[in-house]
Amino acid sequence: MAAPDRVAVDVVVIGAGPAGLSTALNLVRARRTVLLVDANRPRNAATLRSHGFLTRDGVSPLELRKLGRAEVEGYEEATVVQAVVDRVTRDGDGWSVHGSWRGTELDASARAVVVATGLREEFPDLPTLRAFYGTAVHSCVECDGYEKAREPLAFICETDDVVDRALLIASWADDLVVYTNGSDALDDAGRSRLQDAGVRVDERPVADLEGDRSGMTGVRLADGHVEPRTGGFVRPRWHADLDWIDAGATRDAEGLLVVDRSGRTSVPGLYAVGDVTPPGPEQLIVAAGHGAVTAAAVHRDLVGGLTDPRDAVQ
Repeated sequence: MAAPDRVAVDVVVIGAGPAGLSTALNLVRARRTVLLVDANRPRNAATLRSHGFLTRDGVSPLELRKLGRAEVEGYEEATVVQAVVDRVTRDGDGWSVHGSWRGTELDASARAVVVATGLREEFPDLPTLRAFYGTAVHSCVECDGYEKAREPLAFICETDDVVDRALLIASWADDLVVYTNGSDALDDAGRSRLQDAGVRVDERPVADLEGDRSGMTGVRLADGHVEPRTGGFVRPRWHADLDWIDAGATRDAEGLLVVDRSGRTSVPGLYAVGDVTPPGPEQLIVAAGHGAVTAAAVHRDLVGGLTDPRDAVQ
């Protein structure tokens, strides 16, 4: 394979979800040359409709990404490529970014790098969960709770935030059963809180979800009992796959990149935005807003010598 020509830009933005697209759009409007690297592996690929995004309520995530990418590509300062980045390293005062896609290498240098790659989801091990995910079952109640409010719902959760998440879902749903799938996620205090809120709890192991092409019909337990349910929510475990960043940036206990309020990591010139930063997954419109904030910080830092009012002590 021949060595690729090196692309030199002001900023490389890695990830083309709402956070990355918003960052790139605002940077090109600041007349920064931007290389936007899109691996085309969105976490919400199975979701049919996005909600809560002003003027785009109900749009498919695919269409939202398509529209955003077209807007970024409309600027001469933007270069958009499809590639999977496998190495980000310091290169003098700047950065070197390497990646590839179907045998084609990517080699770029930049003064700054913005990581907007999102997270990888790990779901409870239920055979047909993926078949219903994005239609009957969702992970974000703020995004999809409204449409599910009048249905008999299940919440499958094996993590220690089960009570808080269940109570949040219960503010939308009148008929909710929490399934801990045989885990020890609940203690006595948690059981009491859920009981007081009128939320049923079933701590038996779950075998699978029931249903067909017309939709989900129930939750089947390992002992054979089937509880009629037409939809629900699941609590994934999220993983930040960031081993390709060779920069020593600080990460929290969950592996997320720790940033200040403007998206700066602990390493000068390296920024992060969206789901890959604490507290993790966020609504699309929030991610897009954070992208605009981070773009402003990147631009100010590249100008140099400017005081960002967001960094002032309150």
